[in-house]
This record gives sequence, structure tokens and C-alpha cells, in this order.
Amino acid sequence: MRRTDYIVQPCDPRTLTVSQLMQDAVFTCCPKADALSLSRMMTKWNIGSLPVMDEDRRLLGLVSEYDLLQALIEGRDLGKLTAADVMVEPVVTVTEEMTLVQVAQLFQDRYLTRVPVVRGEKLVGIVARRDLLAGHLNATQYWS
Repeated sequence: MRRTDYIVQPCDPRTLTVSQLMQDAVFTCCPKADALSLSRMMTKWNIGSLPVMDEDRRLLGLVSEYDLLQALIEGRDLGKLTAADVMVEPVVTVTEEMTLVQVAQLFQDRYLTRVPVVRGEKLVGIVARRDLLAGHLNATQYWS
């Protein structure tokens, strides 16, 4: 669920933190998952990326639509590739304490769409540009 749905009182959007903006229910995959299955999952659930996790829920990498499309452009067979083959590592991450402004600047500077949220080495959520916009709208009560 998007935590932005819980912002019900107007506030200064610059004070919002990632903890208030992120999605805490995140689809993930293991490094051995095949890229074709990842494509199906991303399409079915309308998600743009999948964090790649080990057995201890440590973040190993991230597979995005971009990575899968790049593999297709290169003529690679998604049925023969794994998440480990196409994932980006190391992954740009954010923490729950970062502000909307800090994360927005990171997205703009690095041309990012979404980033995993970590507490130590553990994945606790994901935050996307859309979450920042929704948080801003809810905080300023421009949402209709």
C-alpha cells in the first residue's frame, strides 16, 4: 500500500519523509528467477522494477523494465537469462529518514524513476516519483 494514502492533514510537503511516502508492500525476486517470468510479473502487476533479494532479505540488485528491454534490444533470450544476469548492482537506495526534497533531487540528478528503501541492509519499501507527487498533493490538499 502507498503510505501517501495516510496523509490526511495539510502540512509542509518539504517535511515529508520517505517513511511517509514509500510503498511498503514490495514484490521481489531471487537472483535465479528467469527474466521471462520477471517480465510477466511486471506486466501483470503493473510494476516497473523488482528488487533482487537473497534469503536474508538483503538487497542484491534491481531489475527494471529498462534492463529487460535492453536485453531484448541486444537479442538476448529472456527465457535463458536470470535476474542476476540483468540486474543493476550496486543499487541506489534511500533511507526512511530522507525528505521528499532530498529524494526528488536524487531522482532528478540521477535520472531515476524509483528506488528501494533500506534499513541497514534490509529492504523495507520502495519509493517512486509518483509517490513523491502523491505525497505533495495530499500534504497540500490539492488532491481531488
